[in-house]
Amino acid sequence: MATRGVMVALLLAAVAASCATAQLQEKFYSESCPSVEEVVRKEMVRALSLAPSIAAPLLRMHFHDCFVRGCDGSVLLDSANKTAEKDALPNQTLRGFDFVERVKAAVEKACPDTVSCADVLTLIARDAVWLSKGPFWEVPLGRRDGSVSISNETDALPPPTANITVLTQLFAAKNLDIKDLVVLSAAHTIGTSHCFSFSDRLYNFTGRVNPSDIDPTLEPFYMAKLKSKCASLNDNTTLVEMDPGSFKTFDLDYFKLVSKRRGLFHSDGALLTNAFTRAYIQRHATGAFKDEFFADFAVSMVKMGNTDVLTGSQGEIRKKCSVVNH
Repeated sequence: MATRGVMVALLLAAVAASCATAQLQEKFYSESCPSVEEVVRKEMVRALSLAPSIAAPLLRMHFHDCFVRGCDGSVLLDSANKTAEKDALPNQTLRGFDFVERVKAAVEKACPDTVSCADVLTLIARDAVWLSKGPFWEVPLGRRDGSVSISNETDALPPPTANITVLTQLFAAKNLDIKDLVVLSAAHTIGTSHCFSFSDRLYNFTGRVNPSDIDPTLEPFYMAKLKSKCASLNDNTTLVEMDPGSFKTFDLDYFKLVSKRRGLFHSDGALLTNAFTRAYIQRHATGAFKDEFFADFAVSMVKMGNTDVLTGSQGEIRKKCSVVNH
């Protein structure tokens, strides 16, 4: 069996052409900022040693950046009138913005006016996975930062309530296929979620708003566990582990849970309604193909990270991630 490193290298070759056309290169900063990955990792190691639960929100932030306007750092921008991406409802639970600014400041100190916020966020996401015992992959770099951030454009984000049709359409719009969908969904192996993201499955599945109005596709024992944590449809504060028992570790337990109808979101359960995604879940629920999944995840992350990027003379290199340059 091929080693994890060999498998990742072989599979990443499949997306090398798309990276080349986007002018992204793994060694983009080899001369202008050779220490960038070391600087980012040092900050990540420090942060995760103090708060390991921050890994999942930072990974999620990268997803949310790439699905809106591409991976251009636009999710990081502030808006005086609260109309930026981060102000939209799907992004109001994002956290880690201050940490991204801290990492960017450290990179600026090492290499002023050189590395984009979009690239910093992409490296942060990779290290969040790796430091959570997940795969490591080389990140193609050279993204530039966008200057536009519009809250209404977050409709492009796959919602936790989506069915398989909506999910495949939203992923396809970003040139991501059904394999990318099931592979990237497994990012739910780390992190937590607020009850309001799934409580309709517990109390309001068909709109009747009563304790018996439940999602019949959710496994009953898991349903009871969730109800014990999320006491009502109006619980807006309680956090629930997406992968109970190992929510800080990037592993294959997500597939085991989904295969048993214990996926937290509608979108997790929806993966059982498609033949390809169901077969992928069942294969990896066995736990016997860890290297294969890790390699798949690396490929899909590179593919997503290449979505609609700004390169060359496009965009800018922001000095601070929350504001455009003046």
